[in-house]
Amino acid sequence: MVDFTTLRQEFPVTAEYVYLNHAGVSPISRRAAAAGRRFLDEYERHGYELNAAWERRAEEVRRTFAAWIGGDAAGVAFVKNTTEGLLIVANGFPWKAGENVVISNVEFPANVYPWLNLARRGVETRMAPMRDGRLQLDDIVDLIDARTRVLSLSHVEYANGFRNDLAALGEVCRRRRIFFCVDAIQSLGVLPLDLRATQVDFLSADGHKWLLAPEGCGFIYCAPQALDRLEAHNVGWKSVVNYTDYATYDLTLLPNAQRFEEGSLNMLGIHVLGEALDLLVGCGQEAVWERVRGLLDAAVEGLRRRGYEVLTPLAPADRSGILLFRSPRWSAEEVARRLRQARVVCAVRGGGVRISPHCYNTEEEIACFLEALRA
Repeated sequence: MVDFTTLRQEFPVTAEYVYLNHAGVSPISRRAAAAGRRFLDEYERHGYELNAAWERRAEEVRRTFAAWIGGDAAGVAFVKNTTEGLLIVANGFPWKAGENVVISNVEFPANVYPWLNLARRGVETRMAPMRDGRLQLDDIVDLIDARTRVLSLSHVEYANGFRNDLAALGEVCRRRRIFFCVDAIQSLGVLPLDLRATQVDFLSADGHKWLLAPEGCGFIYCAPQALDRLEAHNVGWKSVVNYTDYATYDLTLLPNAQRFEEGSLNMLGIHVLGEALDLLVGCGQEAVWERVRGLLDAAVEGLRRRGYEVLTPLAPADRSGILLFRSPRWSAEEVARRLRQARVVCAVRGGGVRISPHCYNTEEEIACFLEALRA
């Protein structure tokens, strides 16, 4: 059983704030910060002489992430952010004029602009509407036709926290023979995910939210059946099989997702991200989600007692680590301002105030959040 009280000691931010904005940008742990300092210290004292060890560590992190999501390490590439991963898919897919991609009308812009930009290639972007706080499977299916090639959705919608059913959506994609692309930045690190139970073809996520790592380093995953459908739009010196032979030019691409790592990697970011990932692996996906769900249950009960309206769908299959609410009296901006005055960190999204606790938060912090609302 995970001792979350001990885990909490890993997060100095708790001495300063009640931090409930992991759906925005998370703080990092002591051990993740220490991993970054160790890397910089090694770089300072040894220059590039320890690169072989750094490369081995990067491969360890790649394998850990693959195991975490139930995938194959050959399908994992490091990217600088979620957007870069989505761009690899959007720009690398073999589109033909007149084809279309289906998304929703409540996606974060990272999962919108890469597809809208395909209009210059004659590709249409269709948007399924959100109704009553949920994306309806039938509305999505109604937009799919014989010329649809990709469905791209967030696992969890960033504003209100609605969780899309990856298994059901993936089954639709399998039946209709279209590819399924998932923006997983709002779920990885808080919700259990095993790609072996889905039909996901492409998945992209940065580390700076629920994975408890800094901005600027993340992953794209390409399933074996989908990898070769993507053209490597940006081909660099590390995209090819003989990238260590600088004097021989041979445009034979690597047979795995590393073909998308066109140049030198962000080794500092990988070291910190790897330590953050190890921390979560040590907790276990189910234990993290059970903890966060319990904190959100307490928040929902307290909000309703105080007359606030909860906007996030609360059916078990719809839930995530995000909770959106609003006041009957004050604007979301005013509520968020008062919470920040009380050192409670949250965000204004989707017409309300969004909170997103992680597993190191406590019931006492939820009580402080609720007391700040009462005040």
